[in-house]
Amino acid sequence: MAKMKKVVSAFKTVFSKPFYTVLAAVITAIVFSFSVWLPNFKLIVTVWKSGLPSLIEKIVFPFTLYAAIGTNFSIVSATYTILIAIFFGINIAMLVYYIKVRRVSLANSGTASGIGGLVSGIFGVGCASCGTFILTSVLALFGAGGLVTILPFGGEEFGILGLALILFSVYIMAKKIEEPLTCSST
Repeated sequence: MAKMKKVVSAFKTVFSKPFYTVLAAVITAIVFSFSVWLPNFKLIVTVWKSGLPSLIEKIVFPFTLYAAIGTNFSIVSATYTILIAIFFGINIAMLVYYIKVRRVSLANSGTASGIGGLVSGIFGVGCASCGTFILTSVLALFGAGGLVTILPFGGEEFGILGLALILFSVYIMAKKIEEPLTCSST
């Protein structure tokens, strides 16, 4: 229970400052947009290259694709995609806060776990029609693209794992933020 109080206290410390709240929201929006737009990238390019829609329609079109979260993604993948985007933003904001406050050697800190959680979250993003498209693309480079199809949930395990790692990363970052600034080597 005391550990959860530290986490809540870290959230209050970081997000009581408007800059970090806005940073988390902007990063969340970017990650979510990337998650929705990447599977539709060819469609977006086709619309932009075509001469039919007006410039305003071309600008608005990618934003209409946000509704695709309900149709192109399964309920599970839509849920973890949204949660990964939210916690990715939170993690980045907390990491920026931590670096700004600590400005000391980060070699032995929780920064590595924070970056690890962020990277794993990116690899877990995917949709129902193409699975984990980033992971599949990377695996295809090594001829292992078909391996995702033999997994029990068709690759959604990576999204769930990515979400778990990001949550763990946020938890570790919150604990690091609440640690005293004194050296514990005595």
